[in-house]
This record gives sequence, structure tokens and C-alpha cells, in this order.
Amino acid sequence: MKISIITVAFNSGATIAETLRSVAAQSHADVEHIVIDGGSTDETAAVMRTHGANVAHFVCEPDHGIYDAMNKGLALASGDVLGFLNADDRYAHADVLAHVAERFAAAQLDAVYGDIAFFRADKPSELVRRYRSNRFKPHLIGWGWMPAHPALFVRRGVFDRAGMFKTDYHIAGDFEWVARAFHSGKLRSQHVPEVLVHMQAGGVSTRGWRNTVLLNREVMRACRDNGIATNWFKILSKYPAKLLEYVRP
Repeated sequence: MKISIITVAFNSGATIAETLRSVAAQSHADVEHIVIDGGSTDETAAVMRTHGANVAHFVCEPDHGIYDAMNKGLALASGDVLGFLNADDRYAHADVLAHVAERFAAAQLDAVYGDIAFFRADKPSELVRRYRSNRFKPHLIGWGWMPAHPALFVRRGVFDRAGMFKTDYHIAGDFEWVARAFHSGKLRSQHVPEVLVHMQAGGVSTRGWRNTVLLNREVMRACRDNGIATNWFKILSKYPAKLLEYVRP
């Protein structure tokens, strides 16, 4: 089973080397790593030259945002299963993709997803929060729940049927895609009860209250666009549960 991992980068020179090493270290035999850079002006390209020997495709050109870059990666991907790993994140251990492949092989699944643990840039070995993707169920999309995107792996055929990411979303394009693909409840999916990805805190969706407001507005819009009933009470009700992610990371 071939797994394609797409990494979107922009001025990620300080972090992308660890991401590249993380993918290169995977024990799964057939991994295709694709890096889409939005035209970085820092040392990202130099890091790619030094650490990118295992990268199958490296594209460096201006894009129209995160989801446009992800779509470029999808267009290049040739794997049976597709996943995304941010340019400042890393897999939790070397057997992550092997475990994912085992889940797909053991059952006729469309998607496999696990948990992520957050770390601070100044203390990468100290995990401060765990996002538990087992909270996600298709009928809870209207309440704002989705699997952790960097720990979500999907068969190519799901993208063929659901389509690519909508590029007019700024933060919640991954949520909109999950809403579009999963809300029918027909996808066969399975949760892996372990941390698959260590994710650096402070990403675009968690960077201050303004981004949180924008995120939730886009989540509301994604639900409306896909005929999913929601309201502000539903969307905001998930935040008490999110606080527990810090209490027991």
C-alpha cells in the first residue's frame, strides 16, 4: 500500500527539517512525500536541498493559500492513501504509517484517523495538550467536531468522489472537506486510539482570538454549505471539552 504524505510550507526553514526527518524515518516501505512551498523567502529551499533526499516532489511557487497548496499536492500524489503533515509537525514515532496501513489492510476502510499531541516551540519534548479524535462522529459535524487533520488518512477514492479543498476558505477548509466527505455517514472509518502526530502549538487556526472567531465563522459556513444543521450554541459548546485536553494531555 502506497501512502502519499503532503506537506505545505511557507517560510518554514526553522522547522521543516524535523518534518522531513520524521517522514523519512517511517518504517512503512512505500511512502511518497510531497512538499509544496508557497515561494518562501527564508532558508526553506536550502533545508530542502540538505534534508530532502527522500522527497518525491518539491514544488516552490506562489499559491493562493493553504488549501490551494494542498490541492497542488493532491494533484501530484500517486498513493492509495493520502495524508497531510504540516511543515512544523512530526510523526509521533517511526511506525505511525505502518500502523495506519495495517488498519486499512485489516478492514475495508475509507479513512483512518488518530490523535495529535501539541508541543510548544521552546519545549518540543514537552506535550501540553492532546486532541482526541474519538470524539468525532459524522452526526457531530454540526457541533464543530472533526478528526485531527494531520492524523487523518483517506483513500484516494474518497477525494475522487468528494473533490478537493475549497480555496475560498482561509482556516476551515479542512473542516469543510470533512463535512462534505463524512456527513452522509457512509464512509467506513476507524479511530486509532493513539497519538500519531506531534503538532506545534500556535498554528494558523489557534493563533489568537481573531483567528478563532474566523475559524468558527467558517465552520458555520461549511455546515450551511453542506446542508448540516448548526448554530452558535452548538459550535461553542465544544470548548469546555477542549479545556480538558490541557488537564490530561
